[in-house]
Amino acid sequence: MEKRYIFSVFTKPWQKMSVKELGEFISKLGFDAIEFPVRPGYQVEPENVREGLPKLAKELAEFNIKIASIAGPTDEATFIACQEAGVPIIRVMYRVGEDGYLASEKRAKEDLESLLPLCEKYNVKIGVQNHCGKFVSPNSAGLMRLVENFDPKYIGVIWDAAHNALAGEEPEMGLDIVWSHLLMVNLKNGYWKRKTGPEAEEAEWEVYWTNGRQGLASWRRVAEYLKKRDYSGVICLTAEYSNHSQVNRLIAEDIAFAKSLFI
Repeated sequence: MEKRYIFSVFTKPWQKMSVKELGEFISKLGFDAIEFPVRPGYQVEPENVREGLPKLAKELAEFNIKIASIAGPTDEATFIACQEAGVPIIRVMYRVGEDGYLASEKRAKEDLESLLPLCEKYNVKIGVQNHCGKFVSPNSAGLMRLVENFDPKYIGVIWDAAHNALAGEEPEMGLDIVWSHLLMVNLKNGYWKRKTGPEAEEAEWEVYWTNGRQGLASWRRVAEYLKKRDYSGVICLTAEYSNHSQVNRLIAEDIAFAKSLFI
């Protein structure tokens, strides 16, 4: 019987682990899958993705861990590697350039259009994630402007609870907006922290990434909505924390908390 929810974790914090160490660690935490960063310095780099990603998938399978998605390039070699490794989704984000939001949005749509033939040829999806700040797009409505004219069989949305909350959007509204194209849900959390004291001429703020219980995003409300809508699929914990020294403790607490919400 297939699991209704596949709990995945972004392995960015564990760059220096061997694959064996990574598989053992992720399995002991209680995850079913990972999102893997195909980036320089990681266990698989862009230059060796064709050979490296299928090999990684095979080695992780020994620990009953799948690769649910990757964050990395969108060249044809990566699509081929994903197909061979059984990786269904490549996660992407688009930054806003100096020429402004609308011009950047136009370029993003053109890029997605150019990737569509590769998605169809190799049966690998592109998932666009929301991201607060200078990205296309920080909110769910902006994401749908990007993907609404594409078939979600190939191009859709990876909805991030933390960035949704940091952008000031209610989780139920955000998920409802992207529902037709929802490929995956990210769970992380953070809040806006003041960088300057009250004596400053102008306040400056930054995001403090914290555990699942403490930030602006209500994981409980996200879980309740997903259960209400009979969501099934990947729930990815991104393991992003401002306190880098406590990542292992915090991710262990967060996966236990996340699983408790979906019982």
